[in-house]
Amino acid sequence: MTHPWQDPALPAGVRAADLLARMTTQEKTAQLYSVWPGSNETPGGDMAPLQHALSEDIDLTGLFPYGLGQLTRPFGTAPVDPAEGAARLASLQERIRSANRFRLPALAHEECLTGFTAWQATIFPTPLAWGATFDPALVKEMASAIGTSMRSVGVHQGLAPVLDVVRDPRWGRTEEAISEDPYLVATVGTAYVQGLESAGVVATLKHFAGYSASRGARNHAPASLGPRELADVILPPFEMAVREGGARSVMAAYNDVDGLPAHAHHRLLTHLLRDEWQFTGTVVADYFGVSFLEWAHGLTDSPAGAAALALAAGVDVELPAVRCYGAGPLDEEFVDRAALRVLTQKCELGLLDPDWAPPAADTAVSLDPPHMRELARQLAEESVVLLANGGALPLAPEVRRIAVLGPLADDPAAMLGCYTFPRHVLLDHPEVPMGVTVTTLLEGLCAEFPEAEFTDDPVAADVCVVAVGDRSGLFGRGTSGEGCDAADLELPDGQGELVDKALASGTPVVLVLLSGRPYALGRWADRCAAVVQAFFAGQEGGPAVAGVLSGRVNPSGRLPVSVPRDPAGQPWTYLAPPLGLRGEASTLDPTPLFPFGHGLSYTSYAWQPPSVDDSAFPTDGETTLRLTVRNTGERAGTEVVQLYLHDPVGKVARPVARLVGYARVPLEAGASAEVHFTVPADLASYTGPDGDRIVEPGELELRLGVSSADGGVRYAVPVTLTGPERVVGPERRMRCEVRVK
Repeated sequence: MTHPWQDPALPAGVRAADLLARMTTQEKTAQLYSVWPGSNETPGGDMAPLQHALSEDIDLTGLFPYGLGQLTRPFGTAPVDPAEGAARLASLQERIRSANRFRLPALAHEECLTGFTAWQATIFPTPLAWGATFDPALVKEMASAIGTSMRSVGVHQGLAPVLDVVRDPRWGRTEEAISEDPYLVATVGTAYVQGLESAGVVATLKHFAGYSASRGARNHAPASLGPRELADVILPPFEMAVREGGARSVMAAYNDVDGLPAHAHHRLLTHLLRDEWQFTGTVVADYFGVSFLEWAHGLTDSPAGAAALALAAGVDVELPAVRCYGAGPLDEEFVDRAALRVLTQKCELGLLDPDWAPPAADTAVSLDPPHMRELARQLAEESVVLLANGGALPLAPEVRRIAVLGPLADDPAAMLGCYTFPRHVLLDHPEVPMGVTVTTLLEGLCAEFPEAEFTDDPVAADVCVVAVGDRSGLFGRGTSGEGCDAADLELPDGQGELVDKALASGTPVVLVLLSGRPYALGRWADRCAAVVQAFFAGQEGGPAVAGVLSGRVNPSGRLPVSVPRDPAGQPWTYLAPPLGLRGEASTLDPTPLFPFGHGLSYTSYAWQPPSVDDSAFPTDGETTLRLTVRNTGERAGTEVVQLYLHDPVGKVARPVARLVGYARVPLEAGASAEVHFTVPADLASYTGPDGDRIVEPGELELRLGVSSADGGVRYAVPVTLTGPERVVGPERRMRCEVRVK
């Protein structure tokens, strides 16, 4: 007999509800937690906070008869051959199905921030590099390829993207974030979500919310957030990814906001996310985040108490283990609510279908195929930012003696973020090879200049390339990454002294930053022949940076975060009101050395004066700006046109300028293109004194520029909003539509 929950023709919600009605309380609860095979056996350091302290030996034989919600990281816990890993996962799924009376498999999840975090999988650039591309379409294509590879071996959910807006780059997880600008985070992050979801993999938005706004840029620290900063800076990327991206999962953050931990925050997880944004997917805990309500936040004194708080607030699934949700009786109403969401999602993934089976074992499976390496190359090349150039770049073909210095010049780690498999897992398995080819900067330069002589003596060279920056790691095992927060933005490990020595040689110095965050460069900027920035550019990063130095690649990357002048006086992000800028009331100057959006090219561009369709339009209307851009140089290149909004008078202190649109404009030498920005009045909305999001009438300025700085503005177009003040909600338009003709 076939029951309704087994009928693929019925809606997922109907099937899930029918199945739920047939389950015991213990079977429902089993859908709300996960197990992490091998988490107690990993050598060395933790892969999650307090992993070894909180992981418990679980009696799987006693657990599986009730079913299981999720399997934690079957590929990302230890190195395993992809084909062997797929076979092991299929075997484990069959064991789970055979043990429970409904034959339900578990949902398998993995990390996928820089590609599928598995041995031998393609390693893409870190999200900060995605932001530098200003290219959502390419990020979407990358995410689709990542999702396809994950689904091919039996993985259903990816724990990405990170949508935290960078507030202080000393934070170790800056490398995992996309930008300091919420609009860039929202548009690029939503593209990633769309790509992953298009492959049938559930995208998980991290970390909801306020995680990056911690006090002192410390990991897991409380977030000093007012409701306006939360609403206008932190939340918009999540809202766009839910509303436009179709994300089916959200991960609660470790931090508290004004004393209330996110894992127990009913207003955040239920009222805002579900009631206002109409999110229908699953909310999952960050690893051990439910336990931290007891261990770190002191809201309860037991695992069962932590479970009750989290479940009532709206956390549907405890990851990565069973510790709290399996500790004792839970409120039946909340169990039913969460289990229905979990079962609905499993139904959408096909896991409730009678003919479901894990992917067939394929001994020829490859997680690093040519088309994915090509995507990694494109993304890496587009992400490299040329910060300064006194004419030294591109290096002349006749350069014969090149000095290459720096601890990162010939180290693959210089290209790899902390959520890449080699830096996340293989640091504890030094005997295991990397699994993919990662070309270093020196190797890339040798390929670009096969006739050149390479040396480590700058005095004997025509030019000196100095590579400095970060090695990523987890919880103190690197200079960048989760748990690797910085006291200041001085180059780590004394690398600044190396730069000083190279400059003292008298040989022109090309400074190359290979890092997970921006570092203060004011000490050297005016003394270097050129400065290049790359943010953990992935396995193809070495050739990409070398290609920019040789001129094979015309750089088109733009800064997703500002680069400070001084290491200790942290610049606020560019989203500062007038009092956040340089002024006579303080001796500290927060002006960045290189502003958000900055980046140079090897060609030149001319912008014609823009036109605007309607210089006055209603508070519920829109207008369109039109701008013609011409490549006036001798080689092809890509200009990045940025649109900023300046609101001179508001009811609260507002950023002097904020990004509301952008366009990558590829142009052959001598070619031109017309760029159209359709700007809805909703983009001028902000949170007013009463907590409502408003659009008010009055004068605005739409600034077209090459960066966020005043000096980067090419044209300022005055416009006026007319009509009544409006209160806007989730129905508002969040995006500036762009066309390049």
